[in-house]
Amino acid sequence: QVQLVESGGGLVQAGGSLRLSCAASGRTVTGLAMGWFRQAPGKEREFVASMSWTGGFTYYVDSVKGRFIISRDNAKKTAYLQMNSLKLEDTSVYYCAAGAAPPAAATPQASWDYWGQGTQVTVSS
Repeated sequence: QVQLVESGGGLVQAGGSLRLSCAASGRTVTGLAMGWFRQAPGKEREFVASMSWTGGFTYYVDSVKGRFIISRDNAKKTAYLQMNSLKLEDTSVYYCAAGAAPPAAATPQASWDYWGQGTQVTVSS
């Protein structure tokens, strides 16, 4: 089993930045892709970004391209999501996920093996 714990969420003004962290513990995460998803009130959870184990492949939803950057430090078993130029519509609960399936944006959410509990990001005007 892998446990994922997100941190770094909070309240930020539009145009501001936040960096989310996702710390993994438990069994090794070697070889696992890591991703970020989000769910706004009344909406389905959606893919945000993902990265392969080596970092050689990254994927982003169109709405965050150029603003968000996913990264990971495998030695620390931690993934990050740097969020810049935040918009009101970025307000959501952000979830970290890890899994052995290809980290492509089209990969079904059910294919991700492990999920964190989520961290709230609220962008205010």
